[in-house]
Amino acid sequence: MVRKGRLDEIFFVDLPNEAVRKDIFELHLRKRNEEPEQFDIDALASLSEGFSGAEIEQVIVNALYTSAGVDEKLSNVQLEGSIRSTNPLSVVMFENVASLRKWAEERCVFAD
Repeated sequence: MVRKGRLDEIFFVDLPNEAVRKDIFELHLRKRNEEPEQFDIDALASLSEGFSGAEIEQVIVNALYTSAGVDEKLSNVQLEGSIRSTNPLSVVMFENVASLRKWAEERCVFAD
């Protein structure tokens, strides 16, 4: 239930921009004991436009499995391949995302 005094605003959190995607890549690489400095984070963030934070995390997990499967160290090659083989929800559900953004324009406070 939404009412004044309980929730005064409805916030809309959109997909992460490029700077936030860089932070997400760094966070999830560190979480898996990988050094972000060893990767081209700028390129990864650029390639992953339209990805949610959870989708970026799964890109990393998938690339780690791929690199382990061929007994190689994780590299940009595996990460970029994982990005290219993923259809993010912003693509799969494009119309729904666009509709939600339009709805939010007039009704929500946009979270930065």
